[in-house]
Amino acid sequence: MSDLFNLLHNAVEAGHNGKKISQKEMANELGISMRTYQDWRLGNAKPQAAKAVINMLGMLEDDEIIRVVRRINKLGEKA
Repeated sequence: MSDLFNLLHNAVEAGHNGKKISQKEMANELGISMRTYQDWRLGNAKPQAAKAVINMLGMLEDDEIIRVVRRINKLGEKA
């Protein structure tokens, strides 16, 4: 699971033209503590829901993944 969070963190950085994003910045963006985010990246904690979400996304076709992720982002904007 830690590989997943590291992969996603690096992908987000790449999406920002390679600009480094600190763990604190990412944690703030996700609405969690930096310690929690560090634990996820180090593999000290494994959020069970994250694995289920990734497995479910893996069951979808590429275009549907994009559609679902965009809808998830919109839900986050409303919160």
